[in-house]
Amino acid sequence: MDSATARIGISGWVYSPWRGVFYPKGTIQRAELAYASRRVTSIEINGSFYSLQRPSSWARWRDETPDDFLFAVKGPRFVTHIRRLNDVETPLANFFASGLLTLGRKLGPVLWQLPPTLEFDEGLLDAFLRLLPHTTTDTARLAAAHDERLDGRSAFEVAEHRAVRHAVEVRHPSFETDAWPTLLRRHGVASVTADTAGKWPVIDEVTADFAYARLHGDEVLYESGYDEAALDTWEAWCRAHLSAGRDVHLYFDNDIKVRAPFDAMALIARLRG
Repeated sequence: MDSATARIGISGWVYSPWRGVFYPKGTIQRAELAYASRRVTSIEINGSFYSLQRPSSWARWRDETPDDFLFAVKGPRFVTHIRRLNDVETPLANFFASGLLTLGRKLGPVLWQLPPTLEFDEGLLDAFLRLLPHTTTDTARLAAAHDERLDGRSAFEVAEHRAVRHAVEVRHPSFETDAWPTLLRRHGVASVTADTAGKWPVIDEVTADFAYARLHGDEVLYESGYDEAALDTWEAWCRAHLSAGRDVHLYFDNDIKVRAPFDAMALIARLRG
């Protein structure tokens, strides 16, 4: 059995305030992913949350990153925020047909971030979780049901039968119920442990064979960084899961003050040390 691994990274990589601070002055935007992916071990793709990406983009991201790199992929807001998980089989098919399987072995977990106005509804959530494919083969099978909008711009060939992981981040206090982690365990989906400077609930539950955390800011949402004491806490969180044999995915989303990449690199150094 392979030992558990930690993937520490950032949520997205295209941020203008990072230029000349994290990215060296003169780095062209097209080269930013290559630079970032050699300083962290995983990155969340955020563009997929806002719109369906093209197969050529997925292929380019795959080719510009190191061989051992992993992406987490954020599921579309059309599914989570607009449809609010209702009648989403075709939108899911379109998403999975858009090309994320092109990432191959670099495809990590798929992240589903629910809006803060979406309350816990066991029936609705159970129906949504049942739709999520857990292998690349099942993902391609669902993708084949895409609608005409993806005609001529789809890619869902399977190079290798592999597991596909999913994680869900919630933001409504009604999810602070035992029924929520129980439902996630039934479907083998990870509960995202989110630090949101106290704005939304912290639900730290083991519900899958891996752990997923998103750090949006220690004291000020999306702004404040993580000092040595805070990094001590998250290092311990990572090590506890690793010791239990669970892979870890942890992403810093405190991008406004350019803290995310430096906090990620600091945590990577700690875990390696």
